[in-house]
Amino acid sequence: MLQFKKSLNYFGKVEMASLGSGDKLFRIDGSDLEGGGQILRNTVAICCLLHESVKVEKIRAGRSKPGLRPQHLTGIQLICDICGGKLIGGHVNSTEIEFHPGNVKSGNYLADTHTAGSICLLMQAALPCFLMGNGPGTMTLRGGTNADMAPPIDYTLMVFKPIAEKFGVKFDCEIARRGYFPKGGGEVFVKVYPVKELTPVTMLDPGKVTCIYGRAFVAGVLPVRIAHEMAENCERAIRQDFKDVPVKIEIVKETNCVGNGTGIIVCADTDTGCTFGASGLGKKGVPAHVVGKETGESLLNQLCHGGCVDDFLQDQLIILMALANGKSKIRCGPVTLHSETAIHVAKQLTDAKFTVNKISAGQTVIECEGIGLKNQQLTS
Repeated sequence: MLQFKKSLNYFGKVEMASLGSGDKLFRIDGSDLEGGGQILRNTVAICCLLHESVKVEKIRAGRSKPGLRPQHLTGIQLICDICGGKLIGGHVNSTEIEFHPGNVKSGNYLADTHTAGSICLLMQAALPCFLMGNGPGTMTLRGGTNADMAPPIDYTLMVFKPIAEKFGVKFDCEIARRGYFPKGGGEVFVKVYPVKELTPVTMLDPGKVTCIYGRAFVAGVLPVRIAHEMAENCERAIRQDFKDVPVKIEIVKETNCVGNGTGIIVCADTDTGCTFGASGLGKKGVPAHVVGKETGESLLNQLCHGGCVDDFLQDQLIILMALANGKSKIRCGPVTLHSETAIHVAKQLTDAKFTVNKISAGQTVIECEGIGLKNQQLTS
């Protein structure tokens, strides 16, 4: 089998093997850097968009339970459905998959983790694919709306959505039902609109905070006083640094839900169009006042590092920067491991040119000359 090699300036090489038919098969090491599901999601999404076949090896090799979990498998199967592709090795616990994409088509698609696996991570995987489709695509996503170690659905709508719109991304999202650990059972409807190409974004001025807002919730049999306690202690923490900025945290008693859950999200808008967020999920043995206080302090940490995006959004923007037509520049705090991983994958699979410039202690600017991917399925 012939081997082709492409030099990189980041973390090594990506190998491409000839498939006989003239196609190439990228080989990606799923244990690199963060070594989790993000490598898999970004790799399959980018290869779907670029019509490139890929083999991902050593999937989640360093985790306590290596290989595909139901959530990861559901995400790549969804992408496979969207583009009519072929998936080899698609089963739970598999440490290796091969993906051969087709063309993205509009339509209605269903993805169900059958667990409390994160709906937002399913959306992260599939949403970029629909951007290069031949018409609007809709997804019914089932699983956990507020899952541990993943963004809550509220963060996706309140923080990711407005910043993604700067790139030209447009999607509608309706939460039909909330779902919590351990059963999941949440249901979210998403409609994504295709674009001709993505617009590069420059965010270098964090500006001044104009308002702070959020929601504290309880679901199932949990008493609403828990939400009040979280909100009060979150606001108290925020007031240490922002005494004159309006703070409004909504108290919500969820009724249309599966399971018991509690949590809080709080966001801050600035006068230059930046949005920051922080969230906390209630856990057994952790008092509500602690969850609220830590969430408020987390938001303060994001606002104090001087960036234009929070640490949780950084990596989610990398794929959009790589695909955009032109140079994007985004000021942030320290580059997270998730962002390093997303850049690593994008540089292996595309010709996007990334640079990370340290501008002061704890502050960086991520720059990317995107590949200007054009939607060939949309008529001019």
